[in-house]
Amino acid sequence: MPKKQWEIRILKPLVVLLALLPVGLLVWRGLAGELSANPIKDITEETGIWTLRFIVLTLTITPLRKISGWAPLVRFRRMIGLYAFFYGSLHFVTYIYLDQYFAFDEILRDVIKRPFITVGFAAFVMMIPLALTSRNIVAKWMGGKKWRLLHRLVYFTALGGVIHYLWLVKADTQRPLMYGGVLALLLGYRLWDYFRLRRVTEKPIPQAKANPV
Repeated sequence: MPKKQWEIRILKPLVVLLALLPVGLLVWRGLAGELSANPIKDITEETGIWTLRFIVLTLTITPLRKISGWAPLVRFRRMIGLYAFFYGSLHFVTYIYLDQYFAFDEILRDVIKRPFITVGFAAFVMMIPLALTSRNIVAKWMGGKKWRLLHRLVYFTALGGVIHYLWLVKADTQRPLMYGGVLALLLGYRLWDYFRLRRVTEKPIPQAKANPV
């Protein structure tokens, strides 16, 4: 079997285990009674921060692939993106069920009146079409151009996640600003790469000089 296939077969289960480790540890802490006096707050914070981490990891795949030259790395992008949606869903369900007990009038009031919840809710909603269209068969059905355009929502989702985190903590802004800095670097790299490729494609091809007779 080719080396690349072996690498994928080994790395994929490892990525799955690592991706499920945070929720596994959270469940274990809950069963062991190691959460704080406000367990709902602990669950909300843990699932929220891991959502943002997986979104940032998803955006890291393309630069790493281009810098390292290891093409199979892109196969992990969809998987990591789906884990971002998984943790985002846990974060959302924790809020509407454990925190608000499906009191949709209160939830709607929160979404309207509390800016950090408004931005967080919008970021989660933008993740839904990304998850639903993540499979290759859907990308083929939509067409590559439309699919790529839709999946640019991930940039707005990431930005919304950082703003949601920043407005939530209010005073202790060190961690959300750190994620914001990483996101700025990743988006800056994409802009630089876009204009670099554009200059290459628009560079005129020199015409061959005619041989003297």
